[in-house]
Amino acid sequence: MTVSPNELLNITIEAADDKKAANIVALDLKGISLIADYFVICHGNSDTQVQSIATEIRKRAQEAGVTIRGIEGMDSARWVLMDLGDVVVHIFHRDEREYYNIERLWSDAKVVETV
Repeated sequence: MTVSPNELLNITIEAADDKKAANIVALDLKGISLIADYFVICHGNSDTQVQSIATEIRKRAQEAGVTIRGIEGMDSARWVLMDLGDVVVHIFHRDEREYYNIERLWSDAKVVETV
């Protein structure tokens, strides 16, 4: 079973939301970057919450048959980067999110409206 980029985006956002991720933003990178179709950016208020969000996203992606290409930053839980292929997820600790301001770096990308 192949999961479309839009389906994977929705799986990722729902998983993050279920773990109470704050300020979830999805950026559409199609036509802007070859890295991925979407970036999902969110944050947690503690190291434990950041790890919990990442674990839930990994679990749901694997259940959908998605191959996880890589996960970095789980030990420090300050910025977890997850490469799910068509979707790259950035899960920040709230203190780090403002500092790195990924949304500004990718300001050419459209914000995806999610329900």
